[in-house]
Amino acid sequence: MFCEVFYHRLYSNSRIFVSRKNIKWLSNFSLFDKILVMEKTMLLRKNPLFSNLNDDDMISLQEICRDRDVPKGELLFSEGDLAEGFFIVASGRVKVYKLSPEGKERILHIVHPGGAFAEAAIFGDGLYPAYAEPIAASRLLFFPKKTFLDLLHTRSQMAINMIGGLSRFLRQFASQIEELTFKDVPARLAGYLLELAGDDDTVELPVSKSQLASNLGTVSETLSRTLRKLSEENCIEVSGKTIRILDPDLLADLAESYKE
Repeated sequence: MFCEVFYHRLYSNSRIFVSRKNIKWLSNFSLFDKILVMEKTMLLRKNPLFSNLNDDDMISLQEICRDRDVPKGELLFSEGDLAEGFFIVASGRVKVYKLSPEGKERILHIVHPGGAFAEAAIFGDGLYPAYAEPIAASRLLFFPKKTFLDLLHTRSQMAINMIGGLSRFLRQFASQIEELTFKDVPARLAGYLLELAGDDDTVELPVSKSQLASNLGTVSETLSRTLRKLSEENCIEVSGKTIRILDPDLLADLAESYKE
């Protein structure tokens, strides 16, 4: 009864479906653990890797994943480490990055709550291809490689979802390479701000400006000059980490522009 009431009160506007089978499974848990399981189920179902899974699959995932609370700055893995599994961010943020031989950091992407990372590493040569580190205190769900792969052998929908997830991963990097090759910093920044804003006209940068510069493939000084130039052109208004978009059409045109 608790689970049904809890679900209808807190998740009535979501697309999460809690069946009687799941409610029966949840009856084995304490009140506190039931809340954690429900929250974890909602998080997993929002991730494309685990969308459209049936109740049996979802229960199996809950049984193999492990919660990890990690502080800001703790190195999760290094490039070349043996891949022991992959992660989903429950709260906080994690940066995935490469280091040049001189030690210069290049952020590949920043993973926000609901996002997965290192899932590709459990296939192929089984090595992590980059570094990963929380940029804020984070709670992560860790999926061990062996038990997850064993699960894939018997769960066809989960395997199909994983293929789709890896395809999105490849498209993301193809797009990133295209932007770094054919677009300059103002165009990359414009595209980032529009994606971050969605339908809003004000955004709060989720990372520091130095981290954003690395994510955009540039340096802090160039990013600062670009922000200042866009402000002078009355395209945006900058106040600390808060940016208000004044001219979305101009910003959209800039985002679509290519290097001459």
